[in-house]
Amino acid sequence: MKKNTLDKIYQGFMEDIYYYLLSLCKNKHIAEDVMQETFFRAYLYFEDCPYDRIKPWLFRVAHNAYIDFIRKNKKNHIKSNDFFNTIADYKTPEDKLLMKEQYQEIWNIIENMPEKQKQAILLCDFNDLSYKEAAEIMDVSLSYMKVLLFRARQSIRNQVERNE
Repeated sequence: MKKNTLDKIYQGFMEDIYYYLLSLCKNKHIAEDVMQETFFRAYLYFEDCPYDRIKPWLFRVAHNAYIDFIRKNKKNHIKSNDFFNTIADYKTPEDKLLMKEQYQEIWNIIENMPEKQKQAILLCDFNDLSYKEAAEIMDVSLSYMKVLLFRARQSIRNQVERNE
């Protein structure tokens, strides 16, 4: 691939990959490091990936780089709760505060989910990957991915309803 194509891919997906990794590790420095590792690994094998499958392929590379990082660093990570604070720009301070509280509530629920449910919901609902793409990234069957998503979404619904 030409350098221009690689630059476009990096620019086009860097933010999605970064926020996916940040949502997994809760540390911006670790997310940056793993993102760089992701694109380094991807750079080595870009030629092997069809252009229409770049996004799911990059998420798989990021997922694998994150798993490798966790295996190498089996220690506690500093958790940052500012992920949802940086997602959107709100019109009024009241709206901003309300949305911040709602995002924080949902994020706290997601943080306490089993790891596979958490990754499934992050891949499908936060990064717009298809069930099939997410299943391939997590190396699980499509039917199991659907079960993971159902349970994760149901857990969020139940806990939000309890808190209302």
